[in-house]
Amino acid sequence: MQNINDKKIVTRFAPSPTGFMHVGNVRAALYAWLWTKKNNGTFILRIEDTDKEREVSGSVEHIQESLKWLGLNWDEGPGIGGPSATYLQSERLDLYKKYAQKLIDGGFAYTDNTSEEQIEELRKKAEEEKRPFLFREFRPQNPPPWDGTMPLRFKVPTVKDYHWHDMVFGDLSAGPEMLDDFILIKSDGYPTYNFAHIVDDIEMGVTLVMRGQEYIASTPKYLSVYGALGVNPPEYACLPHIMADGGKKKLGKRDGAKDILEYRKEGYLPVAMINFLAFLGWNPGGDKEIFTTEELIKVFEISKIQKSGAQLNSTKLDWLNKEHMKLMSENERNTEIINRLKSNSISADERFLVKLCPVIFDHISKWGDIDALVGAGELEYYFHSPEYNAELLSWKGSDKKIAKMHLEFCLSTLESADDNLFTSTEKIKSLLFDYATEKGRGEVLWPLRVALSGKDKSPDPFTLIYILGKEETASRIQTAIKKL
Repeated sequence: MQNINDKKIVTRFAPSPTGFMHVGNVRAALYAWLWTKKNNGTFILRIEDTDKEREVSGSVEHIQESLKWLGLNWDEGPGIGGPSATYLQSERLDLYKKYAQKLIDGGFAYTDNTSEEQIEELRKKAEEEKRPFLFREFRPQNPPPWDGTMPLRFKVPTVKDYHWHDMVFGDLSAGPEMLDDFILIKSDGYPTYNFAHIVDDIEMGVTLVMRGQEYIASTPKYLSVYGALGVNPPEYACLPHIMADGGKKKLGKRDGAKDILEYRKEGYLPVAMINFLAFLGWNPGGDKEIFTTEELIKVFEISKIQKSGAQLNSTKLDWLNKEHMKLMSENERNTEIINRLKSNSISADERFLVKLCPVIFDHISKWGDIDALVGAGELEYYFHSPEYNAELLSWKGSDKKIAKMHLEFCLSTLESADDNLFTSTEKIKSLLFDYATEKGRGEVLWPLRVALSGKDKSPDPFTLIYILGKEETASRIQTAIKKL
């Protein structure tokens, strides 16, 4: 037998262009990519586009854009090329016919001239007799030569038990009831997934196939085709399901399996997404949870992929993203925040926006949260004098005269202070904090906060003064005094 495992590690990600990429797709790509990079192997992107009825226009480009955003660059595939010349299955039809002929010549495939109606009758009969329907029990006695106009069906060579090793699930086996004759090439000339991916994996020298655990049940049929072709199969590593929030059922499009590029739109960092996806069913051990992609490559081991389902936890993703945001330089964060503000039609002096950035950063876990803050009007008072009821200025309903007295002191102190004292929150705090402590912090700082923000909840007044600046602060305190 030819052995396709006599080479360096070669993995592949082979999605179908039938819609958007979700976390399940991308995690399979990530694990294969990490293992390949760790072992200096080859990572192939292959597009399995033989189901033309389900193909969605633009999906091929979407797949590539999703992988590129995450930094999962491929060594062979669309846009790059490689030894296989083309990496779209729809452009490899002659190759599948060549392998189909090998199976025909070996007595492992036959033309299926059975009509859909006949198959349905046989299925119903088996159901009535309460036994499984197996097509291999009803093979055509004298099938016509295959000319490409009728389906070509694989002929199970030997009905037997199959045993194989999965790098995640261990030693597995399946009885004869799991194996039946199946379609290799449809009447439209396109191969089925069950056949095409085997041919491509052989031709591309794939040594490891990583995919969802739902493919475990189909593995015996794949092994039977490899056996018929005289080729040793690659290694398999089936991945546990990703469960929806709550952990009770497999994640689906109705349960939050959204387009991976939606995460980009919402402002998640690609490195945080990679970190999050890596931990969906895998853990290196230890307490460390924040990993760069380079660190993940070094520690990734297939042996540490778990068998049980991994729960999608959006709260954990937000936490991870914020931790990775903290690792950015202050200038990088400020640039991202300011660009997001500008995309929300907010413009102001650059120095003012830079002072505002740390406050915004404290209230977000992803860049898209800025959109929500702007939409809810949470940042409005930084750019426009606030409107509020005078009653709000009094601390716990105390006399307005007291609030007015404290505001007048604050105004006088701030107006007479040197401009250099407005260059940091701590310097501003030194001007007023002793007075506030003496008179009662709530009595002094509450009306000051409201005068500056118009809200009962906001950053502390020293931070507000620093951001707004001396002139705007004085103007707002004057307005508040007039209300009293």
